[in-house]
Amino acid sequence: MFAPRSTPWPLVALFTAGYLPPYLLPTTVGRLDTSLPLSTTQAGAVGSALLLSSATAGFLLASRVQRLGARTPARFGLALAVLGYGAAALTTAVPAVVVGAVVGGFGSGTAMTVAASRIAAERDPHRASTMGLLSVSALAGAVYLTVPHLGRAHGLPLAAIALTALAVWPLTGRLPGGTGSTRAGHGTQAGHGTDGLDGRTGPDDTTAPLPHRRSGLVLAVTVLCWSLAQNSLWGVSGRIGLTQAGLGDATLGVVFAVALGAGLVGVLVAGALGPRLGRAMPVGAGTVLIAGCIAVSASATTPAAFATGEIAWNTVYPVVLSYLIGLAASLDPRGRWAVLVGSASSLGTSAGPLTGSMLSAQAGYPVMGLVLGAGLLLLAAPMTAVALHTGGRPLLPGAIRRRGGTPAALVAAATGTPSGAVPEVGAVEQPVVEIDVEAPAVAVQGAYDTAGPRQAAAAPGPGTG
Repeated sequence: MFAPRSTPWPLVALFTAGYLPPYLLPTTVGRLDTSLPLSTTQAGAVGSALLLSSATAGFLLASRVQRLGARTPARFGLALAVLGYGAAALTTAVPAVVVGAVVGGFGSGTAMTVAASRIAAERDPHRASTMGLLSVSALAGAVYLTVPHLGRAHGLPLAAIALTALAVWPLTGRLPGGTGSTRAGHGTQAGHGTDGLDGRTGPDDTTAPLPHRRSGLVLAVTVLCWSLAQNSLWGVSGRIGLTQAGLGDATLGVVFAVALGAGLVGVLVAGALGPRLGRAMPVGAGTVLIAGCIAVSASATTPAAFATGEIAWNTVYPVVLSYLIGLAASLDPRGRWAVLVGSASSLGTSAGPLTGSMLSAQAGYPVMGLVLGAGLLLLAAPMTAVALHTGGRPLLPGAIRRRGGTPAALVAAATGTPSGAVPEVGAVEQPVVEIDVEAPAVAVQGAYDTAGPRQAAAAPGPGTG
């Protein structure tokens, strides 16, 4: 029997703490605007500074996580998040709020970087990232339902992020420390034997060149722009709902909570499908659907239209994001492309609030939605091309077969073949390489005899019959 796949819960929790600030961006920016002496554009700039600091942490740590291990940088990041967001929540002085948000953002980015790099080393990175998205969506939905009933203070969403980081801290004890060095095929990491989570050993050279450089660079640039478009709308969604669609504060929170709940459904569907459909179709078709949802949400003038756009958008968005995370993780088993693409996403996310505020102030929300939607349509092509180039064709059930015989997975289960020797159903099919061989020599008559032992003396000699 195959060993059951275990979920790396410490990484899921760390992923949740790192990804929560972007999910709470609308309420964070909205409350900075209404509770502090800041304009809408200035509040968006604070949100952008927070997320830019988070992206900076990712770029700085992308090549160092393997060497430093997971436990120490994770604890460092969570400590910064608690201190930074906690301080920003407890003060009303604008400079102190900005500094606290930037410090907390660096902490969140550090936690996100560690989680992304370790998830990329998992046997099933898509499953781990899906569980992380489920967790952060559920937590953000709970915050959106709770915070409106606790008052209009700017610090409530910031305090929620700080408390989440504090709650995740005890789980870091289950993360591995320094990774040391390993030698492929020999087995153990210094002091651990494995990476401490899934039994996989790490590579012996963390300075090896990045594989798939062209595909990784294209993916990083397109994901940056993709995240910019998403968060340009997400950063001003609260303002659209309140001022253009006519929702109240509590009703707006319910809409966001329902939208994130729909996102949970989308993530569950993505997790159930896994790589069975490949990555190209979910990434390409999903991005096209997101473009339409953004246009609908930005042009909504009624609560029903706004809720429809937001719920549909948040249903599809995490599905595409989970496949993008898995695609980045597949480019490099060391997790470097996962971290770099994740940091590029954070960089786009960081520019989103400011970009959305400026576009909406200059052209209005509907035109902003059309511009963002058109940009996403342009991005769908190169993202799909990368998925097609690096992902191969999907391996559907029954596709792995012996010539004219039983599926290989069934043969393996019956004969006790190790599970690693046979691809899982739904895994990406490996490319087939043709090998040229020389033409066989022409047989010479008399060069071969009948099979079986023969005595040399019994061989027919000259003149015998």
